[in-house]
Amino acid sequence: MLLRLRKYFLSGLAVFLPLVFAIYVFIWILNFMESLLGRYLRPFFIEYYDFYFWGLGILILLLVVLFCGFCVTHYFGKVIHRVTERIVLRIPLLGSIYPAFREIAGFLFREHASNIQQVVMVEWPCKGMYMIAFLTNKTAERIAVKAGRKMSNVMIPHVPNPLVGFVVMVPDEDIVPLPISIEEAVKIIVSGGVINGEPHPYLPGHDGVTKA
Repeated sequence: MLLRLRKYFLSGLAVFLPLVFAIYVFIWILNFMESLLGRYLRPFFIEYYDFYFWGLGILILLLVVLFCGFCVTHYFGKVIHRVTERIVLRIPLLGSIYPAFREIAGFLFREHASNIQQVVMVEWPCKGMYMIAFLTNKTAERIAVKAGRKMSNVMIPHVPNPLVGFVVMVPDEDIVPLPISIEEAVKIIVSGGVINGEPHPYLPGHDGVTKA
């Protein structure tokens, strides 16, 4: 009886905790988005229009983001963006923090879809040990010529955050392409290998789970 209750409890936790954490994070993100502009808009709207509702800050924030996206896709918007960036980069401390967040945002929303060419496997950190990696580009010829061979740039992601890691230049013959998508690779990395990707019909007996 106790073993059965334990089984039910653990099964319940496996279903309940991810759902609760996902809802909690979702609500936290919404509250954070609302507070960014809401704290300033609420007094203004109440004083001049005598009304305010939760979510108005989110709506206006989305409109601001859309407007920024519209601006930076046009010539004058790009010029203003470059000038603004130069000013920000000259501000002490802020100029050191901003580039990191810019790179993360670029990876998430613009660059990763086109820059990550393929999921691969390379020997790392020593011979005989392999890691999942992302092929990002061919190594510049002026750099590869120093090694006397054709090489490619590969990003070695960290666990559990695949946004950070090492960029290494690997000889093309040492890069092994993997038959998995970027999404599957990210799941494997974030889960620490607990999730093993989707099964493939040409891999007999592979069910996506490593058996001891």
